[in-house]
Amino acid sequence: MTDNLATESKSDKTSVPLTADEQLLHSLGYKQEFKREFTAFEVFGIAFSIIGLLPSIASVLFYAVPNGGPVGMVWGWLAASCFILTIGLSMAELASAAPTSGGLYFWTYKYASPRTRNLLCWLVGYANTTGSISAVASIDWGCAVQIMAAATIGSKDQAFVPTAGQTYLVYLAIIISHAFICSLATRTLARLQNLYVILNIALCVALLIVLPVMTPKSLKNDASFALGNFTNLNGWPNGFAFFLSWLAPAWTIGAFDSSVHISEEATNAATAVPWAIVGAISISGILGTAMNIVLTFCSGTDMESIVDNSIGQPMATIIFNSLGSRGTLALWSVIVIVQYMMGSSMLLAASRQTFAFSRDGALPFSRYMYSINAYTKTPVNTVWFAGFLAAVLGLLAFAGASATNALFSVYTKIQYSIPIAVRFIYSRDTFQPGPFSLGRWSLPVAVIAIGFMTFINIIFFFPTTPQTDTQDMNYSVVVMSGAIIGSLIWYYLPHYGGVNWFQGPIRTAEEKTSNPTSGTIIGEADEKNGKESISD
Repeated sequence: MTDNLATESKSDKTSVPLTADEQLLHSLGYKQEFKREFTAFEVFGIAFSIIGLLPSIASVLFYAVPNGGPVGMVWGWLAASCFILTIGLSMAELASAAPTSGGLYFWTYKYASPRTRNLLCWLVGYANTTGSISAVASIDWGCAVQIMAAATIGSKDQAFVPTAGQTYLVYLAIIISHAFICSLATRTLARLQNLYVILNIALCVALLIVLPVMTPKSLKNDASFALGNFTNLNGWPNGFAFFLSWLAPAWTIGAFDSSVHISEEATNAATAVPWAIVGAISISGILGTAMNIVLTFCSGTDMESIVDNSIGQPMATIIFNSLGSRGTLALWSVIVIVQYMMGSSMLLAASRQTFAFSRDGALPFSRYMYSINAYTKTPVNTVWFAGFLAAVLGLLAFAGASATNALFSVYTKIQYSIPIAVRFIYSRDTFQPGPFSLGRWSLPVAVIAIGFMTFINIIFFFPTTPQTDTQDMNYSVVVMSGAIIGSLIWYYLPHYGGVNWFQGPIRTAEEKTSNPTSGTIIGEADEKNGKESISD
């Protein structure tokens, strides 16, 4: 693509001076359509609020407790966090070099070879879009389950047992309310992130202080148990069970690409976005380890009773045993609120990814979804589209607990691996870093990140126990494979498939190319049709 901004501004009689952020976005082929209202702290806030440490740990603790107990909770968290940081560092470099809402699929196209870029861009875009929407589903489902856990705790003798239908109705109400929130103006959404961060940190500090103080002596563990006991309840070999415990931090400290998806709404994006990614992962790794340590010291020694009881929530059970019914409901209500905020931020990020992919004409009904609301200046259509698909995904709850668990593991790191890999395979010598750069450490860090993602993606497709049946199958492999196969079918479909018309990101920086169905493709130079290379 030709990046001569001075020449283009001369030819545009109505142009106004572009800010540095707008110039960078313009050089990448896109016009400025959002208002840049997110400060650096608020960009960090959206990633940190989506991670939502305490409610996230509450949602996925049932993976760590039976797969290692205290060792899985503490050391599994710490080990996986270090590996996740390498992913964040590699992604931060790409985000600094090319901060766009499309992020992962845009980088894939920009740095892949001309022969592979269209297909890889398509696959990453669909994986990231479906993954983001499934993350909305998993977070909001976790919130619904937590609300129902509170209802059980508050019921007489904890006798209330919610049905799948009741939980789904709560889940549906949560999604609808989030869609209304995410349809608000960018300034409002940006300011909300400050509140989300404050509540997240306050909740973590409250747990770190209150739980050790209020836990009865009979439930307090010594250091040898809290840091060294290995409990295996699911029957896998101990080493493999330990790796399965990594699902908790891998799911919790995930979706940090959310900061990337609001790049076009952030000020000083080339610096703010990468540091938001690295900061959110680092703080979550350290603070999450501290919280898991507190939990293991205050959980008692009967790990099986924490997993298998009428409350149905390991975190809620630990808190209930320490604080009693009233204290648990008070603390649990704040956990639910923070989990609710997580879902709001995740839908915001998912809607921006969906908007970007629609802007480039890749999704069905792109011409309807590529739209900015005239009043709020936000992509309201994609907000509700993402919310609708999340509601449909929630129907998996009626297929059983294992199908519901697929929501938590379907957000794999496949879409993270490809852009990091193609940068070094095809564009190692031509890559132009942004303000954030690892220098000579870029390649070693990327190799570790890709190795970890490959390993963990395989691990997460295994069932809960070695002896499984249809009811207890891990459906994440079905959901993820279905998404990949579906996108491939849609790509290669005769006449109508993307192979016939998809050429990668579409230039919108000029008025005449603002329509995805008729715009100039950001692609390889072609004298006959005027296409321009993204790498020029």
